[in-house]
Amino acid sequence: MRKLTFAMNVTLDGYIAAPGDDLGWSVPSDESFQWWSDRVDATSLALYGRKLWETMSSHWPTADQQPGATPAQIEFARRWRDMPKVVFSSTISTVDWNARLVTGDAVTEITRLKAEDGGPMDISSGTLAAAAMRAGLIDEYALVTHPVLVGGGTPFFTALDNWVKLNLVETRTFPGGVVLTRYETRR
Repeated sequence: MRKLTFAMNVTLDGYIAAPGDDLGWSVPSDESFQWWSDRVDATSLALYGRKLWETMSSHWPTADQQPGATPAQIEFARRWRDMPKVVFSSTISTVDWNARLVTGDAVTEITRLKAEDGGPMDISSGTLAAAAMRAGLIDEYALVTHPVLVGGGTPFFTALDNWVKLNLVETRTFPGGVVLTRYETRR
């Protein structure tokens, strides 16, 4: 059975995007960017919702060819392109960059993917993760918390039907007061 992690940058007040889907508050330091790049390299399958897919696929496929691209950006772009991806959406009709599209029930497909043999999966979408949380499918939460309050937007956590008890497995501080906390779901 595969492990499923919900990993995102998050504001101190709990949002993964500010109003208007603004992500300007989440600019990573070199150290935290390397952590994300290593995470992408270790992920065998990434699960995206439409919004984040459109953001990522509009930049990373060619980011390594942009003037001034840093070695870290070049490495991340290569890793991101190579990583298999599943995009969940009922409003787009095609995806590319080593991805396949799922238009049916997300919880059914995520349950099927978890049951397969294979390496770890990451889920990157507030809406998609909310459905997986309510279904009890998430094994780990990785929050990269930025010291900013945005007052609204897309929440990291959603309303749940039941409590989810967690065990802290890692904390790490990055430059600029950014803090990584990783929790495993207690089963």
